[in-house]
Amino acid sequence: MRPRTAVLLAAVVPALVGTAAVAVLKAGHWRLHADRHLIEVTPRPRRSCPGCRGAGGWWVGGANPEMEACSCWSDRRELRIRLLPVPARPDGPPF
Repeated sequence: MRPRTAVLLAAVVPALVGTAAVAVLKAGHWRLHADRHLIEVTPRPRRSCPGCRGAGGWWVGGANPEMEACSCWSDRRELRIRLLPVPARPDGPPF
């Protein structure tokens, strides 16, 4: 393999894999969040859901209404992968 071809593949393949991953997440109604401390994949409501019509739930109750989550997203598990520990914050000011 030529060095030029190897460099081109090294640049193109991760971009294609990343684009494919984003397409799969959107088609499956998932949201991806990544930073240096964690990678998190959480479900999103489906627009085609006949129960909530993409709103994620509905309001129930009288004087103190609460939102009841639709099962199109609330019954699905979320995935969290910890990468680096989050630094501890001091309780008070440093002085």
